[in-house]
Amino acid sequence: MRFVVIGVGAIGGAVGARLGQHGHDVVLVARGAHGDAIARHGLTLRTPAASVTVKLPVVTSVADLAWRDGDVALLAVKSQATQGLLDELAAVAPYRTPVVCLQNGVENERSALRRFPDVYAVPVLCPAAHLEPGVVEAYAQRTTGILDVGRYPTGSDDVARAVSAAFGASGFVSHVRDDIMRWKWIKLITNLSNAVEAVCEPGPGITRLTRQARSEGWAVFAAAGIEAASRAEDAALRGDLLETADVGTTPRAGGSTWQSLARGTGDVETDYLTGEVVLLGRLYGVDTPLNAVLQRLARRLSVERRPPGVLTEEEILAELSQAWRG
Repeated sequence: MRFVVIGVGAIGGAVGARLGQHGHDVVLVARGAHGDAIARHGLTLRTPAASVTVKLPVVTSVADLAWRDGDVALLAVKSQATQGLLDELAAVAPYRTPVVCLQNGVENERSALRRFPDVYAVPVLCPAAHLEPGVVEAYAQRTTGILDVGRYPTGSDDVARAVSAAFGASGFVSHVRDDIMRWKWIKLITNLSNAVEAVCEPGPGITRLTRQARSEGWAVFAAAGIEAASRAEDAALRGDLLETADVGTTPRAGGSTWQSLARGTGDVETDYLTGEVVLLGRLYGVDTPLNAVLQRLARRLSVERRPPGVLTEEEILAELSQAWRG
């Protein structure tokens, strides 16, 4: 089994580095300065305990790779890049290539299933960051992360078990789950904090806004009949495994949306996280005013190349009030 990691950001980088470090056959697909740095110097993973640099083959496109039977595609790009990469992948990879979605949101697997018959979902619980070419950081102290695996939309098979075993042997906690989408939906609720953290200045306002955004999410799930894992189940899975610490003298970076704004990428995945709740609210007649405002604000900051955390809670609530009146 060869793992082709497509998108070597925080999650793809951490997973690729750990798999390679533990002897698995890994190829990375990475572009730009990050891909160049990996090709020259290797991929460096920094954790609270140690730093490791792994030399792995890297290509700039899935079309540059000679695909073969037994390859497993680990899709780790942000959700807004999924469609384009799936188009590229479908043109070159064997039809039965397993596609494993190491991504936030719930739309990626559905998109992959349009093109490939064997698709797997992974609710990613891995506090990590990528802000420097050639380097990723993972902040959990007891494990690199939790990467449960299940066939999409339900079930399990030998591929799910083999991928989970590889994760488990490479510094992650991993379970095979037949009901994997229940865990993807609770992760979506968790990810509603991403837009809050990205737009709101640090402080107690983030906690208050996150609570309200998640309340809207749960209301939408109830209206849509979506069964998510419970808060208690999620807490039991996490336990103390994801307690974090700084990496050396570097304090922990923010979440994935925060990092996109910090890097000035010009796009964010908010439409597939916060925007998923907004979409479902519109489909099922549930108001989601805060999530709608956060979705617009995150996009605005991204397009304007503004840094994360520049709006006060009062400014966000003023936007909410204006939107509600409109």
